[in-house]
Amino acid sequence: MRILILVLFALLAACQRTPPGEHMLTYATPYPPSHPFSRADITWMKWVEEKSHGRLRIRPYWAGSLLSSDMSMAEIRHGVADIGLITPIYTRGSVHLLRVQSGFYGGVRTIDDQVKIYDCLQARFPEIGREMDGLVTLAVQGGNFPGVLTRGKPIRSLEDFRGLRLRAPTENNEILQALGTDPVNMPMAEVYSALAKGIIDGVVAPADTIKSLHFNEVAKSFSSIRFSRGAYPARAISEKTFRRLPPDLQRILLASRRVWEAALETELLKAEAAGIAFGQEKGIQVAPMPPAQQVRFDALYNKFALDQARRLKSLDIEAVPVFDEAQRLVANPASAARCAAASL
Repeated sequence: MRILILVLFALLAACQRTPPGEHMLTYATPYPPSHPFSRADITWMKWVEEKSHGRLRIRPYWAGSLLSSDMSMAEIRHGVADIGLITPIYTRGSVHLLRVQSGFYGGVRTIDDQVKIYDCLQARFPEIGREMDGLVTLAVQGGNFPGVLTRGKPIRSLEDFRGLRLRAPTENNEILQALGTDPVNMPMAEVYSALAKGIIDGVVAPADTIKSLHFNEVAKSFSSIRFSRGAYPARAISEKTFRRLPPDLQRILLASRRVWEAALETELLKAEAAGIAFGQEKGIQVAPMPPAQQVRFDALYNKFALDQARRLKSLDIEAVPVFDEAQRLVANPASAARCAAASL
């Protein structure tokens, strides 16, 4: 019913289109226009309109006014929006390999490497692409590496995790439990209050949250231990909408992918640097993780990622070869760059 209502809403919005000869597409995102993701989206919109000489225009719908987080892929397939921010890692069902492969990048170093490794995996394993049926990918998104913000002492070794109660994404629960931590799952909007009241001792989150979520007011230290993460398709257009466009505008949209991905990387890195600088200005202690400790952590991370890959066998999904290839590419970024270039 929700999808039907949103489809009707989108059709009403479409009736307001557009001077003759223009192609007006809707873009929907759960984030406000001030968010780093949205600033990258705006950069992409301007590029598309300039390259098409105004023939292709984008009408944005910000802050979740048109698209949800857990149903975004289905909503775009059904025409709720022409283009949107999608989150396969939070989507319910049908994208098991897309979701789990984002945890196969243990030891990866940069956002750029995350995106290149995904491109290689998608090219080699067509079953990843099949989970995107009905959609055309317009941008693959990596991300800043989460660390740990704590109310008390900084985490400087894996042993320092023991006994802490940390808010963390569900995919990190197993590794945190192995380190002696009590992981809890709660909406990020509740974390500030939980930290202030001492309900939790810390939160697994990237450094940009020090500023964006005001965690400097309720935490004292930030550990730069790197929770690895991978990339996934994060912006997509309905395949039906894409096929209706003239071929030259299709080519512009496909060419815009690298523009969008570069803008996302730029905004993410700016947000991370701003968060660290803001935190230090406000008295947050930034604790580096010794390299040997990070190596131990990455090995443990990969152990549980491989376990997840093996469990997909119960769904007739062969994920272990995907894990193995991801780890080969993490160890050889030059190989990832070559195969990513060849896949486009």
